[in-house]
Amino acid sequence: MSKTGSQHAQSLNDGRQVFINGQLVANVCEHPAFRRTAQTIGGLFDFAARPENADLMTFEHSEANGPRANRIWQLPRSYQDLVVRRKALEAWAELHGGFLGRAPDHVASCLSGMVMGVEVFESYDPARAGVLVDYYRYARDNDLYLTYVIINPQADRSKGPSEQHDRFLTAGVVDQDAEGLTIRGGKMLATGGVFADEVFVTCIQPLREGEEAYAISFAAPMNSKGLKILSRRSYEEGATSVFDYPLASRFDENDAVLYFDDVKVPWDRIFINQDIAMCQKQFHATPAHVYQNYQSQVRLMVKMRFLVGIASRIAETNGVVGFPQVRELLGTLAAQNTMVDALVHAMEIKGGMHGPYFVPDAHTLYSAQVLTQQLYAQVMITLRELAGGAMIMLPSSVQDFAHAELAALIGKTQQSPAASSEDRVKFFKLAWDAVGSEFASRHTQYEMFYAGANFVTKGHSFRTFDWDRCTQLVDRMLDGYSLADELSPSKPLAA
Repeated sequence: MSKTGSQHAQSLNDGRQVFINGQLVANVCEHPAFRRTAQTIGGLFDFAARPENADLMTFEHSEANGPRANRIWQLPRSYQDLVVRRKALEAWAELHGGFLGRAPDHVASCLSGMVMGVEVFESYDPARAGVLVDYYRYARDNDLYLTYVIINPQADRSKGPSEQHDRFLTAGVVDQDAEGLTIRGGKMLATGGVFADEVFVTCIQPLREGEEAYAISFAAPMNSKGLKILSRRSYEEGATSVFDYPLASRFDENDAVLYFDDVKVPWDRIFINQDIAMCQKQFHATPAHVYQNYQSQVRLMVKMRFLVGIASRIAETNGVVGFPQVRELLGTLAAQNTMVDALVHAMEIKGGMHGPYFVPDAHTLYSAQVLTQQLYAQVMITLRELAGGAMIMLPSSVQDFAHAELAALIGKTQQSPAASSEDRVKFFKLAWDAVGSEFASRHTQYEMFYAGANFVTKGHSFRTFDWDRCTQLVDRMLDGYSLADELSPSKPLAA
């Protein structure tokens, strides 16, 4: 059964080494850079654990006498199973408005996708396949929150990891013995890593011959000896209040570089050992890459609804919803929102079987990624057009309301035909945090690149598209006439 938020919070106080602002964090659930977001994540587990949400958020798995498990770990065996699971992911995303890009359902989807393609691992190494399945069961039965690091530190991007100034800038194997592998070096981007139980470590980027030391795939607890979590700047810590920064103060999932300072990883946590081809196969020869990015599109679908709601409320609050040019902008946003929604549903309807499991359609998924990577920035621009100066000319902070004279002036200058001055300020503070704050800017960057660079997602779209179906139509048309027929003596010349 799903764990509670309190149980998850207790699990985070495990001696992990989180560094921020030059300091080692004693307890992430109490630190001002992380505590509110930790509460938000705890709220996800509490929601899933409520008895009234058991059918929505949990499922009975096939293993004898097994307890119900969180649906994030479900391996769908039919279209209906996939839809039911999506409704659980949707419900979770609604709790954070789609702003937790690496909530627990993301990497759970990745690992589940690998298990659905376990035959690929069995062909590689039956022992490693057994470890993968055992770990999946362990993570499922303990309702673990996993993050992942699958990208190498950028450094000199014209060179591979073995060609960098420091051969172990990128995490790789420095030793192998009967106990397991010793890992040294850095990996990114551990989004949500501060709040996760464990980390899945591998490489999704292409590797070349001679770079086998970096071609690894394993899971490790976040409190592993020698693992250092280097947090970026906390937007939560910079948020002066929830009222002024309602999103940054509660939904800053954080991103971190992980440095493995000779971390020992036992064999019962290792899925791939120094095999370049298998590192690619784990994502693309199994349903993993499609399944994890399908989850991301479900989350984005919810986030789009939230942003379109912001747009509608801007127009209402400013009293311009009846303006033709405003309705044009809102109509465009409505169409864009429905496009994302329709693509998610199309992935499911066009899905098919991978062995005994039903998985979303790959090309529809990659089409959605190509389109939405470009779409998000467009939506941000449209929201800015709608709001004008409304998101800028706001009281400096919630403390202005505590000053009687300032509060009276706010009442006069922050008027709206649809809201009180307090409600107007409250709403536009939210809008700014979704569109223009540092937190919002990070989200624009995130949505543009979380699936990879544009050329990568477009490459996936090219690779999975049914080109023959299109060119056959062209061939059929070409076969319907010929130059010889046109020049035949028996054919009358056109007038």
